[in-house]
Parts: sequence; C-alpha cells; structure tokens
Amino acid sequence: MPQLRSILALCPLLSLSISGFTTVLPGRSGITTNTNTNTRLADIVSPFDAGDSSSASSSTATATPTQEKPALEGPLDLTWENVEAVLDEMRHFLIQDGGNVAITEIDGPVVRLELQGACGTCPSSTQTMKMGLERGLKEKIPEIQEVIQAMPEGPPLNEEQINVVLDGVRPFLTVAGGSIEIDRIEGEGGLQPTIWLDMQGASASLNSVKLEIAQRLQRHFMTAGLRIDWVGNHSNNFNK
Repeated sequence: MPQLRSILALCPLLSLSISGFTTVLPGRSGITTNTNTNTRLADIVSPFDAGDSSSASSSTATATPTQEKPALEGPLDLTWENVEAVLDEMRHFLIQDGGNVAITEIDGPVVRLELQGACGTCPSSTQTMKMGLERGLKEKIPEIQEVIQAMPEGPPLNEEQINVVLDGVRPFLTVAGGSIEIDRIEGEGGLQPTIWLDMQGASASLNSVKLEIAQRLQRHFMTAGLRIDWVGNHSNNFNK
C-alpha cells in the first residue's frame, strides 16, 4: 500500500471554486450502473472569492477510514461488488486529495471508471488511473484486462454555455475595470476544440486570473482536449 499511496499522491490539488455543476452519468444499460458519490473539493483561494473563506474551510471534511478492515485476498472474481470492494481500499487516498472514483461500466474484462472532483481534471489523472487504480484492481482481480477512464457528459459547447461561466467572473472583472468576451469557438465536435476569449483591462495580464477562468470552463464542459486561448497582446493558452 505505501507504493500505491505514492502513485495516487501524483494527482495534485487543482480544484477551484466553481459554479454549481451537476454531472449526469449514463443511465443503466445492461451492466452499466450509475454511482452517485458525493465529493467535497478542497478549498483553494480564488481570485474571484469575495466572501470569508473560513466558513467554507470549516465545513470541508477530510474523509478517512473509520476503522481498519482486513485486506482483500485475491484472486477475486470479476463482479461489480468485488471491483467496488477493491476500490474502497484505495478510494480514501483520492478523497484526501479532493477527488473520488466511481464505476460506470463493466464490459467483459474491461472496467470503466470515472475520476471525480479534483482528480477528474488533474494532469496526472492518467497516471492515477493506470499506475494506481488499474494496477491495484488487476492484482486482486486478474480477470481484468484493462481499466479505462470514463468522461462524464457535459453541456454542449456553445456561446450560451460559455457565458454561463463567464457571467460568474464578469462582476469581479468590472470592479477592476476590465471585461471579458467570447471571440470565437473553433473545432466543435473535434478532438481539440478551442475557446478564444478576449479579456481587457488590468486583469488581462494576470495569468492567475486566466488560469482560473480556463479551469472553470474546463470543469463546466468536461470535454477532453478542450483548449482555452486568448486574443490580444497577452495571448496564452491553457490546455486540459
């Protein structure tokens, strides 16, 4: 387990304060089953947080095992219950980093898992999935051939939905004498869609502000390969 702890620890905290977002998992079809897991994201100071963060910090609970359970002995049969039981032995490491994991489908020897919370958009999510969760599952359930990361379905990529996110930051930019508008959307439906934004004012030169806006958009759409680019003299791009 120390080796697994070091692997799962590769997933850093990238969670940011975001508007409420509901992830809709695929419905039950065959062996596909929805798993609703409540996840608390770790508190990170946001450039757009105007309120006192102490109340949020006090309400954040770090989930830890309440009692030690005997380790599972393999080999186990490939069943939904056994996969869930093995994940339970590793899940608390993800929860401590503001994330979680849920089974979305078992199709023959292939298991689909959804990384949730901070782990869902973490740059190290592939390592967490392959080197951590897949290795741990295969050790106890040898019948598993592959573990695949399932991406939740987000809202459609259009100007209306982009403005839903931007409207959450515009008041703060206005106070600082700035503004942000959509310039264009490229590559909708492709492998690497891109949102081009035009931000004016003093905040346009602050990468921390741009990074949070990009993270809010990526978390809202949950689209693999989504890029955020900026027009003007302070062009940057933030890739998922």
